[in-house]
Amino acid sequence: MKKKVITILSFLIIFVVICAVLFNNKNENNDLIKVRLAEVAHSVFYAPQYVALHKGFFEDEGLKVEVILANGADKVTAAVLSGDVDIGFSGSEATIYVYNQGEKDYLKTFAQLTQKDGSFIVSRKKIDNFKLEDLKGKYIIGGRIGGMPEMTLEYILTEHGLNPNKDLTIDTSVAFASMQGAFIGGTGDFVSLFEPNATLVEKEGYGYVVASLGELGGVVPYTAYNARISYLEKNPDVIAKFTRAIQKGLDFVHEKSSEEIAEVILPEFPDTSMSDMIKVIDRYKEADTWPKTTEFTEESFNHLQDIMVNANQLDKRVNYEDLIYKK
Repeated sequence: MKKKVITILSFLIIFVVICAVLFNNKNENNDLIKVRLAEVAHSVFYAPQYVALHKGFFEDEGLKVEVILANGADKVTAAVLSGDVDIGFSGSEATIYVYNQGEKDYLKTFAQLTQKDGSFIVSRKKIDNFKLEDLKGKYIIGGRIGGMPEMTLEYILTEHGLNPNKDLTIDTSVAFASMQGAFIGGTGDFVSLFEPNATLVEKEGYGYVVASLGELGGVVPYTAYNARISYLEKNPDVIAKFTRAIQKGLDFVHEKSSEEIAEVILPEFPDTSMSDMIKVIDRYKEADTWPKTTEFTEESFNHLQDIMVNANQLDKRVNYEDLIYKK
């Protein structure tokens, strides 16, 4: 009888311990602040963000981040302005467009993730010792008008003595998400693609990566996080926590090898092999894609506006102080 009582008590103790653990975990999850994030694209280019997600850096800061793919800076901006998401992740040009349109609850940037263009020029034919002059008279799928990839391409061409409107054809009619498919389908002599798309096209034998626009375009707050001023004012702690998590992601990609980074973010890209992922990360590291800090300079912000002016997409420049959130 005594043995039976001890057995029952043992089961009860185990049951209570399990319930306590589950209850605590539930409370911990409930205590996390939910943040809805719209990202402009899904690319290895944003490796520090995926590191922050998979290494639990956001949870460490008390945040539960839900990522929504919006496919385009214009769609990201619309989602943020409508309140469908809390934070937008796109090119910083989006905040300038919104501000110049007179939006009262406009967007401010609070952290950068990339400091270079993340796209690569892919050629249909193999070209040894590629030069930008090889684009003369050719047809390239360049991206959406007013988007950073297309504007950076135009800026780089202009800087190398080519007239984007006369010396070649830049197709801006193809949606960002459809550029790879259009090129594989036979459109264009060249295409500008982010990774892992560029490597996949090359691996499948449809083209050859010949140049990095990031290495040619200079330092800019290329992709960064923004939010409405009303959200920033009401949630300074959330913004601080989010920024710290992103900084941890940046620290990780600078401190770790491409292999270690690949192991963390590979689940985000199930169609990409480990070897290809390492190759892609190596390319981005070589281009000095990721900044050391989430903060960016007035000089880089003004260079962004130089690129926009060159593309005839900016009539009125904006002061750095007006669109940068100071924590």
